[in-house]
This record gives sequence, C-alpha cells and structure tokens, in this order.
Amino acid sequence: MAMPMGQLAVDEYGNPFIIMEEQGKKKRLKGVDAHKANILAAKAIAESVRSSMGPKGMDKMVVGPDGDVLVTNDGATILEKMDVSHHIAKLLVELSQSQDNEIGDGTTGIVVMAGSMLEQALELIEKGIHPLRIASGFERACEVAVKRVEAIAKQVDIQADNQAALRKAASTALGSKVVSSRKDQLARISVDAVLSVAILERQDVNFDLIKVEGKVGGKLEDSTLIHGIIVDKDFSHPQMPKVVKDAKMAILTCPFEPPKPKTKHKLDIRSAEDYKKLHENEQEYFRTQIKCLKECGANLVICQWGFDDEANHLLYQNKLPAVRWVGGVELELIAIATGGRIVPRFEELKPEKLGKAGTVKELTFGTTKDQMLVIEDCANSKAVTVLVRGGNQMVVDEAKRCLHDANCCVRNLIRDPRVVPGGGASEMAASLAVTAASDNEQTLDQYSMRAFASALDVIPMALAENSGLSAIGEMAAMKAKQQSTSNPWHGVDCMQVGQTDMWEQNVYEACASKCNQLRLATQVVKMILKIDDVITSADVIDG
Repeated sequence: MAMPMGQLAVDEYGNPFIIMEEQGKKKRLKGVDAHKANILAAKAIAESVRSSMGPKGMDKMVVGPDGDVLVTNDGATILEKMDVSHHIAKLLVELSQSQDNEIGDGTTGIVVMAGSMLEQALELIEKGIHPLRIASGFERACEVAVKRVEAIAKQVDIQADNQAALRKAASTALGSKVVSSRKDQLARISVDAVLSVAILERQDVNFDLIKVEGKVGGKLEDSTLIHGIIVDKDFSHPQMPKVVKDAKMAILTCPFEPPKPKTKHKLDIRSAEDYKKLHENEQEYFRTQIKCLKECGANLVICQWGFDDEANHLLYQNKLPAVRWVGGVELELIAIATGGRIVPRFEELKPEKLGKAGTVKELTFGTTKDQMLVIEDCANSKAVTVLVRGGNQMVVDEAKRCLHDANCCVRNLIRDPRVVPGGGASEMAASLAVTAASDNEQTLDQYSMRAFASALDVIPMALAENSGLSAIGEMAAMKAKQQSTSNPWHGVDCMQVGQTDMWEQNVYEACASKCNQLRLATQVVKMILKIDDVITSADVIDG
C-alpha cells in the first residue's frame, strides 16, 4: 500500500518540493488550556501523597513492573517508584527528590504545598489575572512566610538534658512512619549514630560513616547501634577462631593466588618432575604471601577478592583468620575506621599500614546460622553501623528509610539549632502573616498573596483530615487560638493528647527544613506558571 505523501509545491525558482504532513499531526495546547492541563497533572500527583502526611497518615503500596512490592510512607520514595510520564508531574517528583537530597525530611509536605499553590493559582488565572503577576505575588508572599517562620523559631541547646532536643526532633520525623511504635528507641539510636560521626566544631556530619545494615528476622526493637562496622561475611575457614582480640588487619585488594599471565598461553608438562616443579613454584608464591603477612605483624586478613582452598588452608595453618569477597565500599569504610591503608600488593605490606581494632567477632543470627562480622573498638572510632532487624524485608527496608529521615533531621539541627513547630502550626503562622501583609498591599499582588496564604492552610487541613478530625473546623480553631493567645506554636493535635501547644507536645522540626520547603515549592510553582504553550505529538494529547 502506498504511503500517504505530502503536498507537492514549487518554490520561486521552479524547484519542486514536498510539504510533509507531520506538522499537521502535532497538536498544541496554548494559553489557559496549557496552564490548566499542567496544573491538573501536578494536582493529581499532590493528591496521591496527601493522605500519607502526618502521624496518622496512610501508607502506600507500590507494585513494581517485576511484581516487587514496596510499602512506604516516605513521599520521595513513593513518587520515585511511581511511573510518571507527564512532564509537569515529573517536576514535582524532582521537587521531592531535591528536598530529600538537601534536607532529608518533609518530602510529602513540599509536594502537597506545591499542589495547593497551583490549585489556588488556577482560580486566579480563571479570574483573568496574568500568570506572571501571580508568580511575582507568590514570590513576595514566600519571603513574608519565610521571615515569619524564622521569627517564630526557637533556639535549642542540642547537648542539654542528654540531647533531649535532638531526640524529640528525631521522634517527630519517625512519628509518621511505620516504625512509630518504636520511635523513642530508634530516635536514641539515630541521635547516637549522628553524634558519633559529627564534627561539632565545624557543625558538619559525614553520612558516609554511618552504615545502615538490615537483617531479616528478629523484632524491630532488636535493632542496635554498633560502634564499629558490620560486614555481611564470615571467616573463610570454619575452623578459624570466631573472635580476634587486638586485631591488626591487613586490608588487601590483591588476590590470594599465583599471578596469571595476561596473554593467551599453553603449558606443556611432559614429566612428573615438571609438574612437581610447577606445584613447588605455586606453593612458593603462597609461602611468600603468607611470609609477607607474618612479617608485618598482621593477625587478620581482609581481602577484596577470593582465594582458593589451598590458600585458605595455608592461612588456617598459619593461624591467620581471613575474610574474603569484601566489597569496595565496605573495604574503604574499614580502612577509615581502623586507620589502616588499603594495600594493592603483598610486597608493600608494612606494620604502619595495618588497621587496628579492639575485637573482631563473628555473630550468628537465628536458627538459619546467618553470620556477620563485627569490627569493634576501632582506632578511629568515627564509623558506626546501625543494625536494623524486622519481621520481613519490607519492614527492614522501610525502617532503613525512616532512620535516614531521622538522621537527616538530627544533622539539620546540628547545623542550625533552631526549631519550628510541627502539626501545621508554622504554616498557619506564616499564612496569618501573609494575609496581614496582603491587606497592606496596594497592587494586584494582594490577590496572589491571599491565594498563597490559602495554599498554606492545606497542610494543617490535610493533617487534621488524616487524623480523622474536621479539617476546616480544626484549622480555623487553631488559627483563632494562635491569634487570641499570640502564641504561634498552637497546631493540630493529631494524636488527641488534649494539648495543642507543639512545644509541650515535643513536636518540632528544623527551621531550615521548613524554609527550604517554602522556597523550593514557590520556585517550582513559578516555573510551571510560566509555561503557556505545550507542543506534543497528537497521540500523546489524544491518548
């Protein structure tokens, strides 16, 4: 069948050319239609995570293309795993990712906030206000909101009362997760882990030194913090000692076997003597390697590669416990923690290159005889490991994500020890401030500033709704309470404690997290409002 051709036309010099019909297949969304389509797509994403906000928020089950199931409450994880094809919806997914990378917590709130801002903007567009005027009004309102949030922040002493402030902030981050029943214990683990690796003079925390290792089996409350490193390996020979005291470890990246020629080769062995010589040579290699280890004073070998049974037997005979197939990242972590050097060749082994640790022992879990190595009392004891236990892999994975959020929350407070109230109190205080500023505004921006204030109210409303309370009624009551008592720390009492002051309830988060949420959400909304023309293939729009 002949392909449909384009139109034949002739240019001014008489040369014929064909006008293809491809352009006709393209459809365009312009002006208000484009704004509406974009805002509706973003709203759909925000709605999907809205119900997972707060301590009573619901979890989401995401089923992957291969049938793998993920149950989580973390906004960034839900959006990352969702198969989002709409271009504007992808912007919101990236927004939650950037909040996760920068702050680590508040990933659900930022998407809900951006979605409600766009919803308010749509109403203004339909009234005939130009999108750029809305965007500039939002920008001004955002500055007012951030100033208000910074004004209501309280400075906390992070070391006072056994790091109570850090523990409470970590508990707030864990309160909305699956692990909320064990939040006090996990908050303690999180605070101890972060403080072990924090450099308080520089107010800096290196997360690479905190390793979170999960092991299925056992209860969630069996999770522990180990001041050292856990490696999911065991000693290479079953008869090697299970505990090595005062370990001096050689950390090797060279294989424990005779070198192999790089070129293709063929070896002819015609007699038993030749074979014996070859065997003797091979044995000599092993003996030299063992001699190098013995001379430098090592009593434990950690190798990145494997070694065969012969090398294993020789190591056992020479009373050198060994661990093989240790991953590169773990090897680096062991080197940092023990103060050792990673050695690429046996000839380079020297006593000063050995890593030192108090004890290296093998732990056995449950009836399945799962084994792990624990390296404790390291020379440079900065590196720590959190061992998470749980009934199944899903719980372990979710607990790991929750601990990451809590660790980030603690790190933010070490960097900037100011806290703002949770429970939607900061958003309501910012909303009241923006409304007051809009009343003094003479220009058209006053409409968009009021819309921004209404958008902020969505957070406390979502919290109240998810907790089974009357959304609008609860928010209006709290706003009235904030104004009548002049205390901006009154928020939604999600847990029905009977106390709305978030300071008394110990529900607070880092000031940096809230300011970052407001700024990032406003920037993305501005960007979406500036798009007024979407050109796509016809099948995408029609389909």
